[in-house]
Order: sequence, then C-alpha cells, then structure tokens
Amino acid sequence: QVQLVESGGGLVQPGGSLTLSCAASGSILRAGTMSWYRQAPGKGRELVETISRYGSTEYKDSVKGRFTISRDNRKNMVSLQMNNLKPEDTAVYFCNAGLTLLSNGRYTNYWGQGTQVTVSS
Repeated sequence: QVQLVESGGGLVQPGGSLTLSCAASGSILRAGTMSWYRQAPGKGRELVETISRYGSTEYKDSVKGRFTISRDNRKNMVSLQMNNLKPEDTAVYFCNAGLTLLSNGRYTNYWGQGTQVTVSS
C-alpha cells in the first residue's frame, strides 16, 4: 500500500524552528512534484511550498526567507525546515506528492495524514 507519512510537528514558541518530514512508502517507481500544504482553523487548505523532482521550488510569499523545502529522491522524502515561526503559521501541515506506481505506471496524487504545528508563547 502506497502512503505518505509525516513527522516533526509540535508546539514551538514564536521565533522558534521546526522541521517537518514526509516519507513515501510502498511500491513506488518514482516521486514527482512534492509539496507542503497547510490548513489553519476555519480556513481552507493552502499551498506553502512545492519542489519538483529536479529541485525547482515555489514558495508562498509569507514564508519566503523563513521556510526551506528539500527532498531526497533516493528515499522518496521531502522536508520542510521552518525558521522564525510566527503564530499565524499555526496549522495542520499536509504533505502531498505525485507518485508513479510500480504496479501500473500511473502518476497518482497522494496526501499525508497531516501534522499539527502550533506556534504560541
């Protein structure tokens, strides 16, 4: 069974740092674009950052200079280093990945279960 498993969320004070990780497991031929989304209470899900298989990135303006996305293609993993966290960064963070499956060669979109990030003093 193919799935994305996230880790690294938690409670942090304003100005602090956290690193989120997401690993794709199962019968995967290749991971394509990988992204982090977030959803704050009472709001819709929004794209935070995305990285292509070849390292091209796009950032939400409000996190530029504070968050850094990276990936390891050999391990089918994506990480999000978050620095100088602000209370408005509080949300459930979701990993998203386009995966080519070994079983049928199809490119399929997957979501992780989400991990809570709370920024509060």
